[in-house]
This record gives sequence, structure tokens and C-alpha cells, in this order.
Amino acid sequence: MRGTSSAPHPGPLPRLYPLCDSTTPWGRGSRQQTPARLVRTHLPTALIIMPTIRVELPYHLRNLARTGTEVSVAVSDEVTQRSVLDALEAAYPMLRGTIRDQSTGKRRPLLRFFACEQDLSHQAADTPLPDAVRNGAEPFLIVGSVAGG
Repeated sequence: MRGTSSAPHPGPLPRLYPLCDSTTPWGRGSRQQTPARLVRTHLPTALIIMPTIRVELPYHLRNLARTGTEVSVAVSDEVTQRSVLDALEAAYPMLRGTIRDQSTGKRRPLLRFFACEQDLSHQAADTPLPDAVRNGAEPFLIVGSVAGG
């Protein structure tokens, strides 16, 4: 049969695969299932690369979300506190209303936000986060405040 391959299908594609064309080493008419063909048939014509932000959660939110200390979220807009928290709440719906008030969108009183050893709790929600957080070198920290006497 023309165009079929005796090699097994390579399985699911990675999430982001570079776009290829017919000038790849495999070329047209190759007997192998080529990544170029897989990209052309299974992925959209353009890839959108979204920055992945590392977020560290306090103990009580980790338990609620049933996750580890650090989670990664993909942010589609500019990397700000608001966009990171929106992505976090979209990925973990059980956290909605625990970090921010649902009606006003303001930070809960006993939570603090830190990044690159700076307290970001009192900054505007649309202020861009530091470059180290945007690049994934440093996490965005959500810290539960210690209260009591």
C-alpha cells in the first residue's frame, strides 16, 4: 500500500513540537512516519507559546488543591499577579475564593504574595511580575501569614 509505514505509530505528540516543512531530512515520500507530517496533520499551523509560571502554595491551599508545594501554570496574557492567579484558579477551581475575594478580586487578609524576595502584597494586581518569575527562574510565592499571640 502506498504511503503506509511498517514502523509503529510513535504515540502522542509532545505538547509543543517545532513546525517542520518538506525540507526536513525525512523529505517527501519517506517510508517512515515523519514528525513533519505529524505536525502538519495534527497541530494548528501556528504554535502559541505561553510562559509557564511556578507558584508555591501554603500548606492549607496545597491540601485543598491536593497538590505538591509547587505548581506550574501557563499564563496567556502579560505576567501579572492577576493573570497568574486567574490561571491558578482555572487550573485548580477548588482554590477560587480562597486566595482572593470573589466579588472584589482583592487578596485575602491573611495571605501575602512574594517574588524575588520582595513583598508584592500591596502592589496593584496588574503590575508586571519580575523577569525572574516570568522566565521561570524564581517562583511566585503565596504565603499564609502567621497571626496570633
